[in-house]
Amino acid sequence: MPNANNDSHYPQSTNELSQVQRRAVSELLRVSPVADDLARRFQEAGFTLALVGGSVRDALLGRLGNDLDFTTDARPDEVLKIVRPWADSVWEVGIAFGTVGCNKRGGSDNQVFQIEITTYRSEAYDRTSRKPEVSYGESIDEDLVRRDFTVNAMAVALPQKEFIDPHNGLEDLAARVLRTPGTPQESFSDDPLRMMRAARFAAQLDFEVAPEVVEAMTAMADRIDIVSAERVRDELNKLLLSPKPRKGLKLLVDTGLADRVIPELPALRLESDEHHRHKDVYEHSLTVLEQAIDLEEDGPDLVLRLAALLHDIGKPKTRRFEKDGRVSFHHHEVVGAKMTKSRMTKLKYSNDLIRDVTKLVELHLRFHGYGTGEWTDSAVRRYVRDAGPMLSRLHKLTRSDCTTRNKRKANALWRAYDGLEERIAKLQEQEELDAIRPDLDGNEIMEILGVGPGPQIGRAYKHLLELRLENGPMEHDAAVAALREWWATQS
Repeated sequence: MPNANNDSHYPQSTNELSQVQRRAVSELLRVSPVADDLARRFQEAGFTLALVGGSVRDALLGRLGNDLDFTTDARPDEVLKIVRPWADSVWEVGIAFGTVGCNKRGGSDNQVFQIEITTYRSEAYDRTSRKPEVSYGESIDEDLVRRDFTVNAMAVALPQKEFIDPHNGLEDLAARVLRTPGTPQESFSDDPLRMMRAARFAAQLDFEVAPEVVEAMTAMADRIDIVSAERVRDELNKLLLSPKPRKGLKLLVDTGLADRVIPELPALRLESDEHHRHKDVYEHSLTVLEQAIDLEEDGPDLVLRLAALLHDIGKPKTRRFEKDGRVSFHHHEVVGAKMTKSRMTKLKYSNDLIRDVTKLVELHLRFHGYGTGEWTDSAVRRYVRDAGPMLSRLHKLTRSDCTTRNKRKANALWRAYDGLEERIAKLQEQEELDAIRPDLDGNEIMEILGVGPGPQIGRAYKHLLELRLENGPMEHDAAVAALREWWATQS
């Protein structure tokens, strides 16, 4: 790819640069049948088209997927005229912001590419507005300068494959550093969410954030308040689902952004002194998150990661210094579950996600009453019932919550939990624990008692469920006898 910049702006290592370019060429060749075909259609209509932003960055990193971002001088209505006869499907969800989306099957493997084409633009926030005001630009340079970071401000003009890098993004990519095309103050004023994106990209790409960017994030942290909760939530999710969320979360805390977005996290940095020593709850929570990630089986799990991060947020409110010098956090799991629900509600998470994460936070300490296996079968059944569909995640969270450096203690905890899981598996095989219910259903209860629907049937059902949890499955006749015996005490 021809270079639009002076060679002095690029890394001194010729091998390093050539490797980056080879990776990019390989990635671009894979998408060329689709990208070049689309570019020729824009060219024939009198417009330009360039691959841009994260697509170029990922091509240079050798990880370009099937989501392709393009920029053009064509206005959205003109883009629609070009892509509608060509694409397999078209959508206009982002057209108010100058973006047209479409799907197109093609390439060597006949894959489906998801494409977004955005008109050259510039956008800025009004001081009191939650939405950017969009105005269209006239040149690609004008478009690139409004991008969030230099590594996302590169483009490849198509079909000629001209590399455009007015802000030395390739140099920053090679150095693994995040900088802004203009001043970070201007960039974050245009869109304060970019401060959170800095943390997200640090976590996703394992890049360092330039000192002047960190300084601006710290000074302008309060500007994040103008961004809608939904956009903040989505950015936080991307950060949490990244390969190195600790890196991004620490940046949010260190710059003060977390105080505005998820203040329960920095609040975990509890003071300790020589008389009241205890483990750093903040660092512990980040370690639990990392250990939970190590236990994931089917890719990133947002429910598990949120629960791992938030499981101890009730500790600051429940901390007590005992007379013997110990520090206690009685019922912090209950308080933490309430705080989790409150914070997730403010961030506009779905009710289902809030329910699942809150359940894990509430139950994360339950295992510590297990000891070395003292639980009865009844207690094991209740553990399974209370966890419900979250049982597998609860296993992972509980194991992740062991961060002690005492290997003997850690091994003992793991062996104990191995024993609990074995008991659960054995009882599940014997009793179908995943579907615990009374040995008689509601219709049978009404028929045996000779009464219709009502609160009495509900109480009877609950009584039989308690017997089921306490004693395991009962034969039908025994269940009927137990029901009649209970009923005789109700009159």
